[in-house]
Amino acid sequence: MRKDVYEYIVAKPKIHQFLREQPSWYRRLTRRPMDIKEMEKEARQYYKQTFPHKVEQVVQTIEMAKMMMAMMKLMKDTHN
Repeated sequence: MRKDVYEYIVAKPKIHQFLREQPSWYRRLTRRPMDIKEMEKEARQYYKQTFPHKVEQVVQTIEMAKMMMAMMKLMKDTHN
């Protein structure tokens, strides 16, 4: 792997971790260093850091809050 590519990866801890977990990227980046952006995109998919993943996390949090509110209301109604 070219030194500049490796230094770029090491400067970004998540990308570096992804490279350690997916070692096939070592070989790919050695052969095609210009694929670094594609690797970053795949790492974001892997760690669920894309916009759709973040929206999904917000929706799940809202659903959890709604469920807790309904449960609290039910508990309040049973005590009265």
